[in-house]
Amino acid sequence: MSGGEPVGVPGPPRTALAIDAGNSKTDVALVDASGRVLGTSRGGGFRPQAEGGAAAAVAGLARLVSEAAAGALPVDHVHACLANADLPVEEERLTAEIEKCGWGRTVTVVNDTFALLRAGLPDGSPPEGVAVVCGTGINCCGMTPDGRTARFHSFGRISGDWGGGAHLAGEALWWAARASDGRGEPSALARALPAHFGLSGMPQLIEALHLGDLAPARRHELVPLLFDVAAAGDAVARAIVARQAEEVVTMARTALARLDLLGVRVPVVLGGSVLAARHAVLHEDVLKGLARCAPLAEPVVVTAPPVLGAALLALDRLGVGPAAAGCAGLRRRWA
Repeated sequence: MSGGEPVGVPGPPRTALAIDAGNSKTDVALVDASGRVLGTSRGGGFRPQAEGGAAAAVAGLARLVSEAAAGALPVDHVHACLANADLPVEEERLTAEIEKCGWGRTVTVVNDTFALLRAGLPDGSPPEGVAVVCGTGINCCGMTPDGRTARFHSFGRISGDWGGGAHLAGEALWWAARASDGRGEPSALARALPAHFGLSGMPQLIEALHLGDLAPARRHELVPLLFDVAAAGDAVARAIVARQAEEVVTMARTALARLDLLGVRVPVVLGGSVLAARHAVLHEDVLKGLARCAPLAEPVVVTAPPVLGAALLALDRLGVGPAAAGCAGLRRRWA
């Protein structure tokens, strides 16, 4: 007998690359079938439409993959949960580009909402539930054990979306500007937003943003301020937060209805930087809304990094040994 592993001697452990690439950051992890994390890396957001297409965006992942894998390529499987992979054709193009890289023997590409969903579902049972991610943007997905899914395009206003951190920052600025110049209702936002940047008022903040004296990326700092002002009782800020909660609940309810799960006790997983922060007003509004329209839904807030979900999906795909043991190891790693 020649070739292969000697009888009775186990081969090397099977490995996978887990990639979670969101709008604002990307995490890559090398994991093995036992649930050990062998390497990690982190980089910026993943935006194929703004980076010249699928090929350029995937090329941008190469450094992170190399750093996390540290020469241990190819792996048995690559599971990539990617923002802006919203259409089947986008998933196909991204899959093809990752396959060309030779990082893994098999490749699966899904939207990054599925990483959140997997992270919030129990291990060792068929996948069933809905996830709403509200971070830089907002999106939702759902899945049933027979493989049916519910998805949204998530292209912004052209696909009917409302909310997410970038949108909330814009809303806070809009209402604060109008409160300042008299076109809108009075609001404490008109004082809180410029004060955060050490500016005397909204005219100065508007000018600083317009002229580039404040980097556009700093707008994300306005979102926690919005929630603080809402919690203090400001009616304008409170209305913005209520609108965001309504959208989260609407997406969850719609996905549950599409999958015939409104009458079933299933998890509704909430995640992304906005929802994971559990801002009191938003969180309570979401829980009340779900209780009204989907009373059997079981809200689950995921605060672990989304790469956990990508790694759990990768482990599911490896399908070796008792999955629950490996999954428990991954969850401890990112607890």
